[in-house]
Amino acid sequence: MSKQLMIKPEQCVGCRMCEIVCAYNREKNFEKANSAVSVQIFEEASICVPVMCMQCEEALCVSICPVGAMWQAEDGIAKCDTSKCIGCKLCVNACPMGNVAFSSKTRKIIKCELCGGGEPQCAKYCPVDAIVFTDEADALGRKKTLAAVLKDVFGAGGRAVSG
Repeated sequence: MSKQLMIKPEQCVGCRMCEIVCAYNREKNFEKANSAVSVQIFEEASICVPVMCMQCEEALCVSICPVGAMWQAEDGIAKCDTSKCIGCKLCVNACPMGNVAFSSKTRKIIKCELCGGGEPQCAKYCPVDAIVFTDEADALGRKKTLAAVLKDVFGAGGRAVSG
């Protein structure tokens, strides 16, 4: 994949524009439940983190799907054919980052597919550039930085650090 989403939580102001734009792009409504991105706000650490599929190189969500509803396209984007999805939620449980969601309304999964691989709307409309669509080399460095920031936020035990 030549371009990836890059998250900059230090710039996120928690406006949730990414959630609104994603929901509208996916389902033509503004229901947060239809968004493949969610903003997690950690007040104790004074940080907001937009969370969506990071398009893992070896996507566990793809490898665990028992019916082949999930696959990795030639461009590296992990995709889901919701008409094949049986709602087993194995992909939800397999994602190490928790970036695959399940819709109780449609009984199908919701995950980011980079708006069809073209121009992710969350990045296009983020007013503070907390989400950008950029070259892979840049994104890899930022992913490592993001991992370090999240480790500081959650600490070694996986819980938010109070402070």
